[in-house]
Amino acid sequence: MAFELKNVVPWGRNLEEYTNMFALTAHDLSKRIISFGDGPASFNLEMHRQGKEVTSLDPVYQFTADELRERIHETKDTIIRQMQENRDNFVWTSIKSIDELERIRMEAMASFLADFEKESSKSRYLYHELPAKTEFADQAFDLGLSSHFLILYAQLGLDFHLQSIREMLRLCKEVRIFPIVNLNAGKSEVLDGILETFGTDYELIVSKVNYEFQKGGNEMLTLRNHSV
Repeated sequence: MAFELKNVVPWGRNLEEYTNMFALTAHDLSKRIISFGDGPASFNLEMHRQGKEVTSLDPVYQFTADELRERIHETKDTIIRQMQENRDNFVWTSIKSIDELERIRMEAMASFLADFEKESSKSRYLYHELPAKTEFADQAFDLGLSSHFLILYAQLGLDFHLQSIREMLRLCKEVRIFPIVNLNAGKSEVLDGILETFGTDYELIVSKVNYEFQKGGNEMLTLRNHSV
């Protein structure tokens, strides 16, 4: 089935959030990073401004900045209304209100759009849809990230997740996935299968991080090659 923009709900996060979600140290931020499912996040731009290396992959990068801008405009009010209706499912500590959430998300997405439409930025934003194999060589990156996609969308099925993580592990010495709950903030239905499949050949670590917006969503899964 073709990937269609009408099915996308863009929602961008920033460098501070990525740093907290993935427990990124200053040393981590200096590594070669590839980030899957980044969408309209400003993470790549903010890292680029600091002279750091990030490659972002997402199927939405096949569309133009204007198309993405229009889709953000179409969906923003619906997202905010849903947040208001379900506000008790979230932790309002670091982000203190829905108004602040809207401001942070819209600022991140505006920054992304301005960067994305520059010709000089095209090599940093690559169209790719998991679990397809990428063009990169084995172990081309130090660190692979997946924010609010793998494990969270358990309805995609265990096989999809296993194939996607295998491709990330082919590319990266270490993979970090956040969060490890499902969309209802319960234990993800694919988590045990992932741990069982990769537990023999890789070092697996489930750790709490300094980020919790979705209630219960404050843990990250790290998969690391034993030889690293």
